[in-house]
Amino acid sequence: MSMIDEFVKEHAGVCEENDAISKPLYDEYGVKKGLRDAKGAGVLTGLTNISSIKAFEFIDGEKTPCDGELLYRGYDVRDIINGSSGRRFVFEEAAYLLLFGKLPDDAELSQFKTVLSELMRLPTNFTRDVIMKASSEDIMNSMTRSILTLASYDNYKEDLSIENVLRQSMELISVFPMLAVYGYHAYNHYECNSSMYIHRPNPSLSIAENFLYMLRPDTKYTELEAQVLDICLLLHMEHGGGNNSTFTTRVVTSAGTDTYSAIAAAMSSLKGKKHGGANLQVMRMMDDIRAHVSDYHDEEEISAYLRKILRKEAYDRKGLIYGMGHAVYSLSDPREKVLKGFVEQLAKAKKRDDDMALYNNIEKVAPMLIAEERHIYKGVSPNVDFYSGFVYNMLGIPRELFTPLFAIARIVGWSAHRLEELVTTDKIIRPAYKSLVTKKDYISLEDRKNGI
Repeated sequence: MSMIDEFVKEHAGVCEENDAISKPLYDEYGVKKGLRDAKGAGVLTGLTNISSIKAFEFIDGEKTPCDGELLYRGYDVRDIINGSSGRRFVFEEAAYLLLFGKLPDDAELSQFKTVLSELMRLPTNFTRDVIMKASSEDIMNSMTRSILTLASYDNYKEDLSIENVLRQSMELISVFPMLAVYGYHAYNHYECNSSMYIHRPNPSLSIAENFLYMLRPDTKYTELEAQVLDICLLLHMEHGGGNNSTFTTRVVTSAGTDTYSAIAAAMSSLKGKKHGGANLQVMRMMDDIRAHVSDYHDEEEISAYLRKILRKEAYDRKGLIYGMGHAVYSLSDPREKVLKGFVEQLAKAKKRDDDMALYNNIEKVAPMLIAEERHIYKGVSPNVDFYSGFVYNMLGIPRELFTPLFAIARIVGWSAHRLEELVTTDKIIRPAYKSLVTKKDYISLEDRKNGI
């Protein structure tokens, strides 16, 4: 063991000893741990016009769980999707809505899509000199490095005018699919010895289509595949100002930093396992369930194994059924309800009926098991991550790109919140922390050595 290893091993315990804070102190001082109250509701830290999440309603003065609702600028996401019949893809329309606060007419949407297409380009040799060098399995880190490097190519990176930040935001929205896919191809080539191919984006295609076009060796995809991915991106693009990565965007923006730094900070938040990596947790759990359940149609066999998971006797021994429950929603996650219909269509087209049956049966029995084992009766329902990983798997998207896909969607919400923060707020976000430190008399090093 090296001197460095010995030092950090010894001093890690010192950190744990001196950084520990007793949980009862949070109640004593009225501090909301994680900025949530005892019931899990977020503590208000700001105001926003961008989106709204509804999970409860007041009946006779009582806070009562209700079916979840997600509004983009006041419009229900379900209505945005249902109202788009006749149009092939809706991600770009929803992006316009979030950025500008209004629904576009045909001319405005066409112009917006044209501008996004024009911005689907990287600086000369950027792919070779930045993305392909020091390739990594961690595509989120690769993308974050690329985002910060793009600042070097922007002569106006420090300009915080709304016009300039809007330009930067739209550029990042346009190139995020390239940063993700090219980062994956570089890793796959250099680390996995696979063939290298780089497809330039097609200006005539949507964001969802271009992702599949650039990812696949033959650039081919079906209409249904692109439509389902488009819906996934729309459902993930925004989820209130309080989610960790969006709040990070607003906090860093309030400090007066540049767009590239703000978005890099949001990326660092999103890649966390407690945030953007949730669908990966579901996929790993599903792998384990498939290995231990022989009949995907047998509810009793599925229930027996899920009960073992809840009792910390199986899978990762954490006692969690991943994809079930949400920090905000109670009775239902509206994103899951929208996505499930498209998941069923895709599963039928891909001949994954048995897998679909397994997901359906887990969705049916898990809430009852959780209620029994945890004595939680307020309502537990599947969240959007329960199905999103399954969708990506059916689309042949490698798991290394699951969280980057989340970022490709959420960059729109981050950009909208950054713009709103710049337009609305002129104060740095600085919440207070209650200090538990008491004043101590300093003892010199010499006295410490002599035991004084």
